Amino acid sequence: MRLKVSRRAALRLGGLLAGGVAGGFSTRPAAAQSLGDISGLETVPPGQSLPPFQFYTADNKVRTLADYRGQGVVINLWATWCGPCTAELPTMDTLAQTLAKDGIVVLPVSSDIGGATAVQGFYRSHDIRHLPVLLDHNSAILQAWQVPGIPVTVIFDRAGHPKARLIGGADWGTEEAAAKVRSLCGPDLAKAADVRI
Repeated sequence: MRLKVSRRAALRLGGLLAGGVAGGFSTRPAAAQSLGDISGLETVPPGQSLPPFQFYTADNKVRTLADYRGQGVVINLWATWCGPCTAELPTMDTLAQTLAKDGIVVLPVSSDIGGATAVQGFYRSHDIRHLPVLLDHNSAILQAWQVPGIPVTVIFDRAGHPKARLIGGADWGTEEAAAKVRSLCGPDLAKAADVRI
């Protein structure tokens, strides 16, 4: 199923891309990018699914959504050459640190041609400590989901259902963003069972 994009999201993405081109994606530091809040987050209609997808670890091991069964999942499609992506990713790192105790993982999946080396270099230079190095070889996920550009973030509940999506960069490092993701993913049932015992 095609990932439908609202007119508002398409216009927002167009503005982000235009701003990135004007500012120079490759030379403009991430700190110079301005990020909005997550107000553009769109709910995925119940029953809508995405085509199956897989991604790869830095050592080329295949991962799928099923590997994170029982956890909430935030998938972020990005690349080091994308200005809005590089501005957003440090806030994803903050989100990952905040949500780790809630059984929610943040998985940034890079479509960089330079692979793990490009991502690892970016992580080092931006002090990214809480995110795994994950890759979308040949932009297969982007093609399967038929998205118009990156960054794209999709939030999945603990049963693996897509709950919400955002096209374009945003500041995910706020308590508002963390609370929204927690709400969309649902409660950590394993943690709740431990509390009751």
